[in-house]
Amino acid sequence: MDVPAAPADQDNATAVDDTPPLRVTRPITQTAPVIFTSPHSGRHYSAGFIASSRLDPLSLRRSEDSFVDELFAAAPSHGAPLLAATFPRAFCDVNREPWELDPGMFADPLPSWVNTTSSRVTAGLGTVARIVASGEGIYRDKLSFAEAEQRVTDLWRPYHDMLGALIGGTLSLFGHCLLIDCHSMPSQGQPARTGIRGADFILGDAHGTACTPRVTRFVERTLSDLGYMVRRNDPYAGGYITRHYGRPRTRVHALQIEVSRELYMDETRIERLAHFGGVQKDLTRLIEALVRETPHLIGE
Repeated sequence: MDVPAAPADQDNATAVDDTPPLRVTRPITQTAPVIFTSPHSGRHYSAGFIASSRLDPLSLRRSEDSFVDELFAAAPSHGAPLLAATFPRAFCDVNREPWELDPGMFADPLPSWVNTTSSRVTAGLGTVARIVASGEGIYRDKLSFAEAEQRVTDLWRPYHDMLGALIGGTLSLFGHCLLIDCHSMPSQGQPARTGIRGADFILGDAHGTACTPRVTRFVERTLSDLGYMVRRNDPYAGGYITRHYGRPRTRVHALQIEVSRELYMDETRIERLAHFGGVQKDLTRLIEALVRETPHLIGE
């Protein structure tokens, strides 16, 4: 059974405590071995989280991949499921290992098996983030380890359980699977500084290890033909989801797509730009192309 959709709230973060942790939208019939995911577009902020933060709600939203779930919303109507987290990345990041935690954030000692030394933890962006993407600290006070455990249990695990079920179901139907993990990236500001256009999209395939190069080349060519500047793996080669699930030897391929936010949104006000619909239409064209060609790109 599909998880019920969260209440519609397209423009603002909401302070609700009972929102389902994820939303999976399925086609009536899955007709392609493709899954789309949006792990960082969640914008339902609990009242407790907002109260515990030293930041205002707009500042908390700096870490969101805002509206990415909407950019790829056409996937189910073209035969591919779309999985999206409804909770914010700043609260629990499902594109991390389940236990990447900064010991300095917690009032009690962390168990020895917690990963406290990863580069993500050092940067303040572990499973429970210490900072928002713009660098400001999130919390007024230290957390308890029990709080991190609850977030992993209530949010991280259901998301990955659902993703695993979608991958397993796709393998059963088609014998292979392509996972497209959808993200957005801050604009690099290059045109203003140097007059050189920055990348519109960055494709991360873990340097060729998470999916067949045929998929990466196809997505790169499709986006380039639509007029976009595309780069591979620099500086985003793929996070935990891409690297953990992308295992071509097991017939599961994963590709991370980063969309430059300046293409479709006002990054300061966190609002859609007037030409949001044009970018959405182009990504629908990409979805159509992937649904059509993926069986040939990854089929044996």
